[in-house]
Amino acid sequence: MQRRKFIKQSVQGSIALSLGATVLSCVEPKKTATMKNTTKPVSICTWGFTKANETAGLALENGYNALDAAIKGVAVEEENVKNTTVGKGGAPDREGNVTLDACVMNSNGDAGAVVCVENITNVAALAKVVMEDTPHVMLAAKGAEELAYEKGFVSENLLTENSERAYREWLKTSEYKPIINIENHDTIGMLCMDTNGDIAGACTTSGLSYKMRGRVGDSPIIGSGLFIDNEIGGAAATGMGEEIMKTVGSFLIVELMRQGKSPQEACEEAVQRVVSKNSGYQEFQVAYIAMNKKGETGSYCIHPGFAMMEYKDQKNTRIESDSYIKKS
Repeated sequence: MQRRKFIKQSVQGSIALSLGATVLSCVEPKKTATMKNTTKPVSICTWGFTKANETAGLALENGYNALDAAIKGVAVEEENVKNTTVGKGGAPDREGNVTLDACVMNSNGDAGAVVCVENITNVAALAKVVMEDTPHVMLAAKGAEELAYEKGFVSENLLTENSERAYREWLKTSEYKPIINIENHDTIGMLCMDTNGDIAGACTTSGLSYKMRGRVGDSPIIGSGLFIDNEIGGAAATGMGEEIMKTVGSFLIVELMRQGKSPQEACEEAVQRVVSKNSGYQEFQVAYIAMNKKGETGSYCIHPGFAMMEYKDQKNTRIESDSYIKKS
């Protein structure tokens, strides 16, 4: 019986591999079970990405599960060539190469991530492939890119004319100031709660403008740029990745919510943790968003200027975040 079962599984696997990208292009994202339609969907994301968050919110309303809605939402910015900090059109590294990072987590606690990926626009979707179709959590550079082609992703030149023009202008001074502010926010992190009450998330970025070749920030790091515990809630980060990683900020926020803090209180304490450990916090931005199982949300940052989008009760609202440093 075991031998017969093995042969059957092997044949099924061979058929699936032979179909490849054809299957991928036809399969609709899984939707939530209709019999559990008791929870009002919620979607939040970092910064003022109105269309991205609305896209995710509407997907949730239409029955998409939390992870597929989040990936659908962040894809809006990955494909937005006017956004120089995410996806296609992202600012290159010091050598002129656009490299992308992303991670996802589903409501079961499964995770996938890719780092230093070139030529692939929708890296959040690729991170999901790593999670579902490989035995690994993270793939890097050429390995991740090769997997993308195997799964039907299209190769694209991510360096747009505008980004290349800005890069050549930067080369005149080659001044490296890795400061994150409202003009250079570097990440879209998104958290979604579907109609089953399940929470999942995605985080995707092109990283710091003119970063060192091979630099990876917090965004694709599970526990730093993104963390989900479906029993408690989720959190996502944006800002100076090096500082976020030092405190494993998103994981910290979820653990603080586990201890009974609200999403807002947890975000504030996580920012306080960064500030207390770095006397130079005036020179960089760190910001967090969070959501708990009740659908309550919160956000907080070091410097004024950060905002999150919140889709709730069929309304998509921009919410300005409170900050550790107050407006003068």
